[in-house]
Amino acid sequence: MSPSHQLPKNYDIEEVERRWQSIWRDEDNYFDTSSPAPRFIIDTPPPYPTGNFHIGNALNWCYIDFIARYKRMRGYNVMFPQGWDCHGLPTEVKVEETHGITKNDVSREKFREMCHDLTIGNIEKMRATMRRLGFSIDWSHEYITMLPEYYRKTQVSFLRMLKAGDIYQSEHPVNFCTRCETAIAFAEVNYVPRNTRLNYFDFDGIEIATTRPELLAACVAVAVHPEDERYTGLRGKKLSVPIFGHEVPVIEDPAVDPSFGSGAVMVCTFGDKTDVYWWKEHNLELRKAIDRNGVMTGIAGPYAGMSSEACREAILADMERTGILKRQEEIEQRVGTCWRCKTPIEILSERQWFVRVHHDEILEAARKISWIPEHMFTRMENWVRSMEWDWCISRQRIFATPIPVWFCTTCGEIVLPAEEELPIDPTIDKPRHPCPNCGGNEFVGEKDVLDTWMDSSISVLHVTGWDGSAEKPPFFPAQIRPQGHDIIRTWAFYTILRAKALVGSHPWEQILINGMVLGEDGFKMSKSRNNIISPEIVIEQYGADAFRQWGAAGAATGSDIMFNWNDVIAASRFQTKLWNIFRFVMGHLEKGADPAAPVSELSDRWLLVRLSGTVADVTAAMEGYQFDRALRAIREFTWNTLADDYIEIVKGRLYGDDEKGRASACNALRTTMDVLLRLLAPIIPHFSEECYHTLTGRSVHKETWPEFEYTDEDAQRKGDLLVKTVAELRRYKHDRGMALNAPLGHVIAYAPEPLEDAGDAGRALVANLEWVTGTPQLEEVVTGVEFNMAVIGPTLRGRARGFMEAVKTLPPEVLKNPPAAIMVDGEEVAVPPDAFTPKVTYRVAGEDVDVLTLGDLVVTIGQKP
Repeated sequence: MSPSHQLPKNYDIEEVERRWQSIWRDEDNYFDTSSPAPRFIIDTPPPYPTGNFHIGNALNWCYIDFIARYKRMRGYNVMFPQGWDCHGLPTEVKVEETHGITKNDVSREKFREMCHDLTIGNIEKMRATMRRLGFSIDWSHEYITMLPEYYRKTQVSFLRMLKAGDIYQSEHPVNFCTRCETAIAFAEVNYVPRNTRLNYFDFDGIEIATTRPELLAACVAVAVHPEDERYTGLRGKKLSVPIFGHEVPVIEDPAVDPSFGSGAVMVCTFGDKTDVYWWKEHNLELRKAIDRNGVMTGIAGPYAGMSSEACREAILADMERTGILKRQEEIEQRVGTCWRCKTPIEILSERQWFVRVHHDEILEAARKISWIPEHMFTRMENWVRSMEWDWCISRQRIFATPIPVWFCTTCGEIVLPAEEELPIDPTIDKPRHPCPNCGGNEFVGEKDVLDTWMDSSISVLHVTGWDGSAEKPPFFPAQIRPQGHDIIRTWAFYTILRAKALVGSHPWEQILINGMVLGEDGFKMSKSRNNIISPEIVIEQYGADAFRQWGAAGAATGSDIMFNWNDVIAASRFQTKLWNIFRFVMGHLEKGADPAAPVSELSDRWLLVRLSGTVADVTAAMEGYQFDRALRAIREFTWNTLADDYIEIVKGRLYGDDEKGRASACNALRTTMDVLLRLLAPIIPHFSEECYHTLTGRSVHKETWPEFEYTDEDAQRKGDLLVKTVAELRRYKHDRGMALNAPLGHVIAYAPEPLEDAGDAGRALVANLEWVTGTPQLEEVVTGVEFNMAVIGPTLRGRARGFMEAVKTLPPEVLKNPPAAIMVDGEEVAVPPDAFTPKVTYRVAGEDVDVLTLGDLVVTIGQKP
């Protein structure tokens, strides 16, 4: 290629990307509230500000940025906001580690201040990474959930749902993490396999099997199946609990599995969700054996004060000592653990705040949303239908949105602030009015705080302009929610619930689900596996655009994507190839060519037909958020159509003296680069900007999406034939060990219709190539014979030599149509099938030629240059 002398030979990734990032203005990406253009609002996931914008975040934001940039080019008024979901336990733990304290060593106010300062620093780090990745975020719509202007809305939403009866406080079994010292919702419980022991012991004359003997003090019943004949005589009786001595009833319930263990089940408050069901169904006693710290309570008698693990081993030892432990067996069970710290959860009865889950209303709203991919709705549906308890929203922590409630110390009445008084912290602020029930003036503020999902689940309301009223926000619903499949049961579920409860509608028109990023070993990235790759490392070596290409290439919606360095390297090589093509094109455009000249030659018109098809394919893929298909179509066009086929064919004309033909090629290339760079702009914004600005002097990100249509059936049909002919003749050269620039000689292409290629094929092949219509008058000449020894040897054995000599004497017309038998040494011998093939050459008008048959096209190649 003859590149442009005005452009550097090598594309400097670092310099180009940094330069454009310093030139681009944030204001160019702002959502215009007064614009008449159709709006496209993205309910962007607010990441937790750890300071590390990890590769999973980066992948998700790549998808969002592809959408935002594409929609802007399609004329939409786009809002791509950035939020930060700040509250939560990880920040508290990090503050404690950093300062060598516990949350109880300083005041609540001081601890919250320390969490605030850490979070702000982490946000700054993550902002820098996001800018380095070239995300076109609308920073004017940034929100931080820990700031008063945001969590005021969270508190407003709490009060509105409380007054509507959708939030209530109750003593109820909840999932509790004793390490995090807080209640958690079912959506925050992860189930993991664990090996444990099933212990069989004598329970007042019957055999019981349990994996949790430490809950013996909390035993409130023994359950059997009503049709289990082994326990017919126990109906209505009471049994004495071993070691502890209190009596419990025998209950019958069809939920008991007679085949598990002994078929008799110890019901404790609480070992699992089934215990909770039996407790409520049979109105059983409540016995709390484990406290919030995972320590045995007073009802555990001599085991009080022990950890639950220590109590388990002590009780088993006492069972063995007293002879009631019969046997033990190893089993595997699924254990519920805290999603944050992985500690096995306990089910404790606590006074907590809950949100009512209206299953049918939530599913009705979810069905009005377009799920991409569609099957992800099933995950939501399965989760909603499996929910047996309401959403527990109170947490026993500090760094979170305060629950805006006081309790009157005189009468216990719940006292609420007016909405205009919000935000408040009830542990600091006091009610402005006496108790409405008794007139008292002494209050205790609620110390529990809200689940952080209460903050993030109103993100869509916030970005669409919600002011806390019962009315729908001015820009509600949002057009799309992009998120991972791992938070369907949390963020997606909670947002649908809250939008339905607060404004009576579904929150978005579409929800786009992406997968998780796996390490190169195929497993989820984790420190323990040492397979974590940070986006910064990739950017340092290959740049943001190569990273973005990796994300696009693996963007099969809903599917997990494995990080692979080879994919990043391939992306970088594509940019290098495209840079070389661009330099080549600019080199010829700089020589000058009439930009108004028509694209008239066959090869040029064929290129534009292929470009038109590529635009259609890429547009359809982008509309369906199938970024992998979009990038694949662009790469295939660039590598195959543009570089391998078109440029190689037209190169000779570009260097020639025919101004008309040269101008046609230059204008086809100018159009192609213009369109191609606009197609690439959402995916590789820095590279596209660099090239487009060089080509046109304008920013590609202020251009419209290409709506390029070029229909020319004649050019498509004949161009395909031209390209195929050149490719086959190149293969002909290669197979004969010829250099591609070696002269080929006299070539005649016999086409079914007239074809004028402006001499492109001849120049590309270094041949005197003629296109003619019709079919050649080929003279077939037999020049010898080829024997198939795999047939002749085993069949004829000793007569093989004589047979071959006899065949050689046969006249050409007989060799073409072999007889059934021939004479060999005076004896007739049958001719085996496929024993030989005549060697045939061809002549046209007395000239020896090679012949290629390409469908309806026949090509003859003169054997003399």
